[in-house]
Amino acid sequence: QVQLVDSGGGLVQAGGSLRLSCVASGRTFNSGGVMGWFRQAPGKEREFVGAITWSADVRYADAVKGRFTISRDNAKNTVYLQMNSLKPEDTAVYYCATRPYSYVTTYATTYTHWGQGTQVTVSS
Repeated sequence: QVQLVDSGGGLVQAGGSLRLSCVASGRTFNSGGVMGWFRQAPGKEREFVGAITWSADVRYADAVKGRFTISRDNAKNTVYLQMNSLKPEDTAVYYCATRPYSYVTTYATTYTHWGQGTQVTVSS
């Protein structure tokens, strides 16, 4: 059984920072799977933010490249999303997700387990 619990969202002013956490339990985290972050704004489709492989290779969406950083602590079964220089357009519910394969994809449908989501609101 794979479970993901994400947290760390909140309200922040434009230019500020937040760090999201995703604690994973179950087989996927320790068996080479990919951990990803997605976000969904009201009225929009869920979109890829970034992902990290077991070997710590990271891929980011162009919209967040240079501002967001994904890292993982395998000892704590936790993945982090450090978000800096936040913009109002970053406002969304952020979800962590996992897929039991070793390579990153940007399609939400290829991820098999999801966290419950955490709201990030950036005010202008």
